[in-house]
Amino acid sequence: MRLKDYPQIIRKAWAGFDNSIGVKFVEDISAKVSTNHVFRVTLDNDDKVVAKLSYFGKYEHFKEDHRIIQALSNNLLYPFENVLAKSLVKNNQVYTYRYQEDFVDTWVVFYNPIRAMNRLPRRLDEEHIRKLGTETAKFHQACFRASRSIPKSSKNLRTDIHHLLEILETDTGKYEHRGYINILQKQCDIFMKNIQRLNVSSFDLMPVFVDWNIGNFSVTDDLKLFSRWDYDWFRVSSRVMDFYFFSRVCSNVGDRTVFSYLIGPLMEERFIMFLQEYHKVYPLTENEVRFMKEAYRFFILNYVIKYGKYFFHRSYCTKLQREAYDLYFPSIDGFDADKILRALKI
Repeated sequence: MRLKDYPQIIRKAWAGFDNSIGVKFVEDISAKVSTNHVFRVTLDNDDKVVAKLSYFGKYEHFKEDHRIIQALSNNLLYPFENVLAKSLVKNNQVYTYRYQEDFVDTWVVFYNPIRAMNRLPRRLDEEHIRKLGTETAKFHQACFRASRSIPKSSKNLRTDIHHLLEILETDTGKYEHRGYINILQKQCDIFMKNIQRLNVSSFDLMPVFVDWNIGNFSVTDDLKLFSRWDYDWFRVSSRVMDFYFFSRVCSNVGDRTVFSYLIGPLMEERFIMFLQEYHKVYPLTENEVRFMKEAYRFFILNYVIKYGKYFFHRSYCTKLQREAYDLYFPSIDGFDADKILRALKI
């Protein structure tokens, strides 16, 4: 599958979009930590576009997500009106191309290249953390306002967990997750009961990008959010889904290329400082704070266990999934929501 001639697929996708101009060359600019593919496409007239190629999940969800992101990018108001990359549109719809041949089923979307300014340092200082808390709250407010006018999403937390449970019933799922089926079913059951108990369906729903790291957003000289790229884990959900990754950005160890998904950063003083600034702008509720550990559980179940083989190279996926059973799941009950609630005076 990954040995396929992706540049050739990109060329076919471009011809379907605009066959009046050819492609001069296709350059792979993917972040090498995952299996996703991003290309810089140079056209015959030296114009450039970015192509994203994906083959996990369902084509319908890929198309739906990009339509929602496009509507969001058009409807975000100042100062966030240029934060997201604009997809190329044909016949008033985001243009997506589906390539199906033999066992290959893969999809392409094109973007205008996104501008970038400054990246935050790998380890943030206090000023960065406080400013990031304020900016994130403002961005979430803007996304919530824009969410009233974007297409509906067919994915939600329950449908994704049900999908994982269905996979565990298949022969492939039983083989891939052998030895751990009972653990996964139990974790899914705990998650479903807790989101019911916390009344998560009553939370503000908005587009969230889930995966925030130093490498996928840029800020202005005065630390305002300038641009964001990489939409692989995009979904319409609660803003709390973004917090685990912001806790990692704020973390004392800083951003690193060799990583694990430990729950610890959610309880670091540095992240609590971020939440205090966030809470001043867009106040959190008690149930949203208590949901943080369930959002973490969902992240491990959905993105590490269910989709890990699509997001991470094989050896890294194996490492993270092993850590999920040995470290991540056992540590969840150590999350202390009361510590955060006290700090936020909720």
